[in-house]
Amino acid sequence: MTLRWFWITITILLILVLLPYSWTLVFAFVTALLLERVVGFFGRSFKMNRLWSVLLSFLLYIGALSGIVYILVSVLIKQVINLSEKSPGLMRDLYYSALLPFIRKWESYSKTLPNEVITSVEDALERGLKSLEMFFQNLIEATVQLATLVPGFLIEFIIYMVSLFLFSLEMPKIKQKLSTYLSKSIYHKFSLVVNDLGQAAVGFLKAQVFLSLITFTMAYLGLWILDVPYTLLLSILIVIVDILPILGTGSVLVPWAVISVMQGNQSLGIGLIVLFAVITIVRRILEPKIFSANMGVSPLAALISLYLGFKVMGFIGLFLGPALVIVYETLKRAGVIRTKSLE
Repeated sequence: MTLRWFWITITILLILVLLPYSWTLVFAFVTALLLERVVGFFGRSFKMNRLWSVLLSFLLYIGALSGIVYILVSVLIKQVINLSEKSPGLMRDLYYSALLPFIRKWESYSKTLPNEVITSVEDALERGLKSLEMFFQNLIEATVQLATLVPGFLIEFIIYMVSLFLFSLEMPKIKQKLSTYLSKSIYHKFSLVVNDLGQAAVGFLKAQVFLSLITFTMAYLGLWILDVPYTLLLSILIVIVDILPILGTGSVLVPWAVISVMQGNQSLGIGLIVLFAVITIVRRILEPKIFSANMGVSPLAALISLYLGFKVMGFIGLFLGPALVIVYETLKRAGVIRTKSLE
């Protein structure tokens, strides 16, 4: 018993040391666990052996993933092409409708103002222009860095797909190996934790899809009421940006609102700000409840785990925060963690 726990401890320590370098393999293993039900369904329903069940599930997964990526990339490319074609006209309109009138007003007002005020305003404008220049420079550098990451990402993706197929194919043997190394009670508790995490991962995806549908519906209705062209494509773009780390609906709607006000279209600018506020408030209210219903934790625990996870670990914390809560609840239910009653 002591020797067994020694090797278990060594294994856990090795996992913790190697984990930062093995996220691709971990993600592949978790995906294989999630696909295990699909593999079992094909095996039971069509009397397939393990190889054909895994192969069919793998092909379906690749097809679904490719379809989603194709739709997202095609929409983004269309938006970029459309924006690049219209950007000269938009910049010209912005200059004549907003910047030029502002310059003329400033020239007339500056004649009656003290030199100190004029100097302060000009310094503020200069700082603003430098900040804007720095923003576009950082954006270009980020785009170049993103392009340099593509080859590495492709290699990681190939490793992920190969690992996923092999993990899925060898899953019965992996479970059998674990059952030989662990006692029945420990293996039962381990299986309980893995099953709960799998259900929570599926629940997280369901919650994210549902929240994206809510965001899309509100964005579409809001833009339609504001009589904005390309309502469908812009709503899809807002949803895509909202899913991305750090970014959100505000990264699209707020700059758009500022530009609209500068162009003299105050009603559109105010409408976009109101739309941003409505989407943000509704998401913040529904997010804990939706994650709670789909992941099996209380709304308060979901809210705290999402917030602390994001603050401590960034975007990955949105996954790991609730996952740690689920692991804790599962271990407590399995009897690994014992809590004393307050009564």
